[in-house]
Amino acid sequence: MQMKNVASSGITVCGRTYDEYIEMIKAFHGSVAPGMVLGGFMVDLAYRNLPQGEYFDAICETRACLPDAIQILTPCTVGNGWLRIVDLGRFALSLFEKYTGKGVRVYVDSQELDDWPEVKAFFFKLKPKKEQDSEALIREVNLAHTSIFGVQKVMIDLDSVKSHRRDTFAVCPSCGEGYPENDGEVCLGCQGEAPYLHSEVLGSQED
Repeated sequence: MQMKNVASSGITVCGRTYDEYIEMIKAFHGSVAPGMVLGGFMVDLAYRNLPQGEYFDAICETRACLPDAIQILTPCTVGNGWLRIVDLGRFALSLFEKYTGKGVRVYVDSQELDDWPEVKAFFFKLKPKKEQDSEALIREVNLAHTSIFGVQKVMIDLDSVKSHRRDTFAVCPSCGEGYPENDGEVCLGCQGEAPYLHSEVLGSQED
């Protein structure tokens, strides 16, 4: 997808030029998804409303695209536990001070989308993906920039987003693999929560 006449607009995303951010999206996400472009603007807006010098965590209210924007623009990742995905189905994120819970929430304000028909069609899935005009959509996303977002001050319930510590591990008597002992007498996989229909042990993987 060609991004035409965007860099001249002077848009920056968390201290990076727009073109630099687009290259980051391609490298991490695999394609220039409109949700990732929107997500970058949202993270930037949240940053600009946070107190300087605070240590913060992130909450993402959807699994679609937005978590990737958070992970490439902030220190918060799923792996280090600083990004929690609370899948409420809303395209919104919060950055919050990790010890007090004080933070900023940024969301797509649906009442601001009427002036941006391509963005509205994308956001509410009013058109099949194959019928969307990708260039027009990205152009509208950039023209709209932060005007389609709402910003809220929030206080996070830290107990509700606290990661469950898994300090004690045991060997599952059913499958023989290590697992967090507080999950039960056998691992969650052997309790029926594994997504596999079939599994087969392969031979030695030594070179």
